Amino acid sequence: MNTLYLAFAYLRYHWARSLVLVIAAALILFVPVATQILLSTSQTALIARGEATPLLLGSRGSQLDLTMAALYFSNERPDPIAMREVDTIWDSNLAVPIPLHTAFSSGGFRIVGTSLDYFDFRDLTFSDGRGLSLLGDAVIGAAVADALGKGVGDTLVSSPENLFDLDGVYPLEMPIVGVLEATNTPDDQAIFVDIKTAWVIQGIGHGHEDVVTAADIAAGSEALANASVVQFQRITPENIESFHFHGSQGDFPATAVIVVPADTRSATILKGRYLDSENPSQLIEPASVIQGLVDRIFRIKSLLDVVTAIVAVAALAAVGLAVFLSYRLRAKEIATAVKLGARRGMVLRLLAAETVTLLFISGCIAAIGAALVARNADTWVGWLLSLGA
Repeated sequence: MNTLYLAFAYLRYHWARSLVLVIAAALILFVPVATQILLSTSQTALIARGEATPLLLGSRGSQLDLTMAALYFSNERPDPIAMREVDTIWDSNLAVPIPLHTAFSSGGFRIVGTSLDYFDFRDLTFSDGRGLSLLGDAVIGAAVADALGKGVGDTLVSSPENLFDLDGVYPLEMPIVGVLEATNTPDDQAIFVDIKTAWVIQGIGHGHEDVVTAADIAAGSEALANASVVQFQRITPENIESFHFHGSQGDFPATAVIVVPADTRSATILKGRYLDSENPSQLIEPASVIQGLVDRIFRIKSLLDVVTAIVAVAALAAVGLAVFLSYRLRAKEIATAVKLGARRGMVLRLLAAETVTLLFISGCIAAIGAALVARNADTWVGWLLSLGA
């Protein structure tokens, strides 16, 4: 006990040097552990999102782009698929199709046009407000509400994906009618609307009003216009009845379609119908696509582990050298202690106690940091995945 007391007193007296050694050792212990926690959580989150989505229907092309756009609402823009494919799935009585339209954004967050089935499929609940009921309504994820400082009663304005994609695209002001509970998934970073609202943004649907009203005529107005209609930028109770869509709905676009089969047999039958490589549509299993992505990522992780191990060994060697040089600088002090009657075993115990105390304090700090990372890993990983998308 006296040895520990003397060791602690010495470290406290030389607090600056002790602090540097403690921080260095704590980082050496903390970084590899925290990295493993975050990587493991990322792997679990990626695979879980894929496994929770049975099948995904989209235009033939990159399966990864299709998966990232539909599951993580990323910036990838796969070729659109016609809504007649949704009707085909419905008519088969083998699965429930959930269309997704992710071409637009607002405030830096993806606008996801979909159906009410999506909320049940993802088990999304509301922390405030209600679900979608009218054309133009918007429901926002928890992260969107926090980042934009908006809630029920506020509005959002859509924007095109890029400045070269303006043909037929008109900004639409959408009232926020609900805020979702946080789920630590990409749904937190999304703005949900009915898919018909997404078509309005795209210019497929619009409303009309007379340029010259009855009141203008009664007042003798001479207002003239080349067209008797204008396009609204806001959907209101007064003009909602005038909104309509041109063309056949079967030709309208969707980014992808989540397909929820009734059972394994139904899934097998559906997959068989899209095996033909000449078919412009493809039906994929997102879980296998995500697993392939994770496997590639974690092959790189093996190299990262080697680099981390090398850096850790070098850092430990540097700390060991610092401790050794510290003991060398104390040679006269140790010699004086021996002349005063201290046995060499006592001196060695004192030096060992100092080292153990440093490592113990460093270990405690690293453990606290690792516990903090583990506690918030799901939230941080969900945010990073959404940000990366």
